[in-house]
Amino acid sequence: QVQLVESGGGLVQAGDSLTLSCTASGRTISTYTMGWFRQAPGKEREFVAAISRSGDNIVYGDSVKGRFAISRVNARNTVYLQMNSLKPEDTAVYSCAAGSPRYYRNYRQADEYNYWGQGTQVTVSS
Repeated sequence: QVQLVESGGGLVQAGDSLTLSCTASGRTISTYTMGWFRQAPGKEREFVAAISRSGDNIVYGDSVKGRFAISRVNARNTVYLQMNSLKPEDTAVYSCAAGSPRYYRNYRQADEYNYWGQGTQVTVSS
């Protein structure tokens, strides 16, 4: 079992930056692909970013590409999401997830992840 806890969310203005952290306990994350997803009120869950176990493979959702950066420090059992140039449409609850997608093309699929955090709210005002 892996327990995931996100932190770092908050209220910011458009154009600001924010860094989210996801810290795991119970088991090392070094054996998992880690992902970030978000869900805004009334909308479906959206893939944000994912990073392979070693960090060699990274994929981003189209809406955040070029603005967000995912990274991991396995020794700290932590994954980060650096968010730059935030927009009001980035407002959502951001959740991290751990899983073992077999193929790189599956990194975007939420059902490939077995463990989820509770999420942290990010609100971007205009």
